[in-house]
Amino acid sequence: MDFYGILKNAHKGFGYLELLLVALFVIALLATMFGFSGKVNKFLKKTTLFTMIFFHVQFLLGIIMLVINFTKGMDMGSVMKNADLRFQYVEHPFSMLIAAVLMTIVNKKVKSNDTISLGITIMGLIAVGLFAFAFPWAKVFGA
Repeated sequence: MDFYGILKNAHKGFGYLELLLVALFVIALLATMFGFSGKVNKFLKKTTLFTMIFFHVQFLLGIIMLVINFTKGMDMGSVMKNADLRFQYVEHPFSMLIAAVLMTIVNKKVKSNDTISLGITIMGLIAVGLFAFAFPWAKVFGA
């Protein structure tokens, strides 16, 4: 197996783990916001941290795969004309970058505050929404 194949399998495998972490993060975020009167607990801190870490790992693996593909001679004109290629090479990486940045901000806010605000919750849900938009559901689950 070549280097690109190893990266692709790692990216896909971490994707399954990321789905689990995002689900736990959403549950912890909403439970903290509505169940514990906004007091940040250890479960929210840990799920936010691990979700952020795996967002970053996934993003780095994806960027390496993207660079490998574009050094093989792809041109952006043909990528932008094809909806599937545009999603894979433009929309997916850009949305995941924004989601990773938002998760980093959410992690910092959760770590440094004793209570969670509505703004932090909305920012976390936007990050999850971008993740859900950019996640290649058909490729991963064969739908």
